Amino acid sequence: MVRVSGLASGMDIDQIVSDLMKAERMPIDKMKKQKQTLEWQRDDYRSMNLLLSDFNNLAFNMTLQSSYSSKTVSSADETKVKATATSSAGNASYTLSNVTMATAAQNISSEKISEGTIDPAKSLWEQKNLLGSAWSGKEVKQPDITISDDTKAAKLSKGAIFEGSLPSSIQVKNGESSQEFNIKTTGDPTLIGENDVFINMNTGEMTFGTTLTNGSTVQGFTYKQNVLQFSITTYDSSGKATGDNADGSMSFEFDGSASLNTVLTQLSNSKVGISAFYDEGTDKVVFTRKDTGDLSKAGGAGGQKMVFSGAFLTNFLKLDTQKETGGTDATFTLNGLETTRKSNMFTTGGVTYTLQNNFTGDVRVNVSNDTQKVFDTIKDFVTKYNELIEKINGKITEERDRNYQPLTDQEREKLTDKQAEQWDDKAKSGLLKGDTILSSGLNQMRSNWYASVSGVSGAFSQLTDIGISTSANYSDRGKLVIEGDGTKLKEAIEKDPQSVMDLFMKSGSTTSEKGIVRRLRDTITQTVSKVEQRAGRSTWTSEQFLLGHNLKSVNSQITSFESRLTQIEDRYYRQFTAMEKAIQNANAQSAQLSQYFS
Repeated sequence: MVRVSGLASGMDIDQIVSDLMKAERMPIDKMKKQKQTLEWQRDDYRSMNLLLSDFNNLAFNMTLQSSYSSKTVSSADETKVKATATSSAGNASYTLSNVTMATAAQNISSEKISEGTIDPAKSLWEQKNLLGSAWSGKEVKQPDITISDDTKAAKLSKGAIFEGSLPSSIQVKNGESSQEFNIKTTGDPTLIGENDVFINMNTGEMTFGTTLTNGSTVQGFTYKQNVLQFSITTYDSSGKATGDNADGSMSFEFDGSASLNTVLTQLSNSKVGISAFYDEGTDKVVFTRKDTGDLSKAGGAGGQKMVFSGAFLTNFLKLDTQKETGGTDATFTLNGLETTRKSNMFTTGGVTYTLQNNFTGDVRVNVSNDTQKVFDTIKDFVTKYNELIEKINGKITEERDRNYQPLTDQEREKLTDKQAEQWDDKAKSGLLKGDTILSSGLNQMRSNWYASVSGVSGAFSQLTDIGISTSANYSDRGKLVIEGDGTKLKEAIEKDPQSVMDLFMKSGSTTSEKGIVRRLRDTITQTVSKVEQRAGRSTWTSEQFLLGHNLKSVNSQITSFESRLTQIEDRYYRQFTAMEKAIQNANAQSAQLSQYFS
């Protein structure tokens, strides 16, 4: 629609229509405020559900036996024995004596491996003369090499080439043409002929006597590479060989580019279970089993723990299987019982012992309830509960300030960001005041805490028995307090930890038979479900919860009313346009008449 401004009348038509529309927009502004209020209320409900769900997760931990059965362990001499205990360990004293620690099998080079001439960081092929017959030939199928630039250089995929394994010549193709190059491996590569190619036996680098053009292809061929191949056999605690081969050994292969340090590092990182290193001071290598104990072949106790095969290990590294040392089980006496273990760390009766030294005397280990840890766990749970009900009570008792309604876009533009934020805070207040779902949930949780637990076998059947009661301050609205300095609760934990645990986490078919925490979790689950029916979840659609239905209805009304406002605004402009045209016509007629009297 073409809108005419007040040129004829001299009136500001846009401002007049805008003022008229303010009155017309009052109902839709009210709807938008209602929509904002519903959204704030929905978000408040969901924030309460988040608090309840977080507390429910904490309550789950309180249904675990470990929360009430923590143990503390003391060793008379931790330089000899250290110990820890699980919640299943019994309260008792244990005596260890006549301890001989487990040792790990070890094998050291029987003599110097190179008279100190080997560089452990350099490639082994560069020092091939030191390794003698340790090398093996492995076939390499060299694929075609495509030349990308005009060059005389190319490189084979592998170096450390086995003597005598190269063909006498190779072919280079360029389109339909082909050229044969004779292979040279000795002499000066800069003095070769045009039809020759020099191949570096160490690196596999090729130098051609003629420049190869871009797109040329060096035809593939087969040759052998020098590699180190060997195998090691180790055994687990059951005497089973740990390797992947049929005989239980584990095979290793390294090409000539590997250094001694690389070989030993990869051995140490493999599942063969050996830690290996080279000592330059003695010019020897050391192989040590990572696990202690007599880890030898099943049925062969006392036999070899590491079996070596391959000239690299036996001839060059000079590892002699027969000169292995160590690899013995730990032996000790525990409360008069002579026994052995593969490891210096072992668990029995829920107590884990770590042997630190050999000794012949006695070391006593005492296991008892960790009263302080259980006390801290219960205290923390009570504190979190008090924080929960304080926040929920704060919401359901918060006064609604009806002088502050949600701001419209026009109202918000007139305020600073800080003023708008302060206004929103007041407008959001009290949206959950007196909410029956939350208040009912809090009442039920208070009942969960104070009602007796029936069917307990111990001395404690209700909260006051262990020194936890309700705050005498009415304004605390049901907060719990641990009496005094917690002495009564600590005494209860020390005296009958099982009864304290039953009081909190006992299972039962009825509410009265359930422990306090299980009741609380049932109540929280029910409350969360009811809140979700009203406010939903962030992943739910509007049709799945009550406030969603209300928001959808308001949105529909807003859309319908906005369409109506557009029609009203168009009508106003049509009316003023007609008025402008009439005034313009009248002015024209008046001007024409005045000409007759002039």
